[in-house]
Amino acid sequence: MRKTNYPTKHNYKIIFYQEQNFQGDYYECSSDCPELSSHLSRCSSVRVKNGAWVLFERPNYLGRQYVLTRGEYPDYHHWKGNTPSVRSCHIIPYFSGTFRIRIFEKPDFSGQMLECIQDINQLSDVWSPGGVHSAQVQDGAWIFYELPDYNGQQYLLERGQYRRFGEWAAMEPTVGSLRRVCDI
Repeated sequence: MRKTNYPTKHNYKIIFYQEQNFQGDYYECSSDCPELSSHLSRCSSVRVKNGAWVLFERPNYLGRQYVLTRGEYPDYHHWKGNTPSVRSCHIIPYFSGTFRIRIFEKPDFSGQMLECIQDINQLSDVWSPGGVHSAQVQDGAWIFYELPDYNGQQYLLERGQYRRFGEWAAMEPTVGSLRRVCDI
């Protein structure tokens, strides 16, 4: 997981509940947490009080990622999870300003390049190469979705360079849509 140097001016807060519909034991969190299982045995619902967060299915920021912004998620289906398995979480630092990402058809920032400053719900409408093999996040934080219309596996990309798709934890270079993380 990449750490950024964005300022943290906001009071970030997320509440994890063991049961669906915000029932049972709960754990309030206001910072990155590499191991949630010491607080709860499972996570079946979540309230994001402030900020944007990425949840991981495994400890130490590994496994499937789920990006959540302010709101209520009464069960894991609402954050597009497959199971109530959330084992770590990371704050996505607040960012105000322009958002800019460059995606490339080949590793190491080669081949065709597309620069984006807005969300794209169907990447194939504007991008003809078969995949995204590398990316440069110049401003903001972005989510790559495996499928169009913001569906499928999610991958958080914060400011930095990603020379190969494995660096954003993907197994394939498949990106169907991408979105800015700006709903704080």
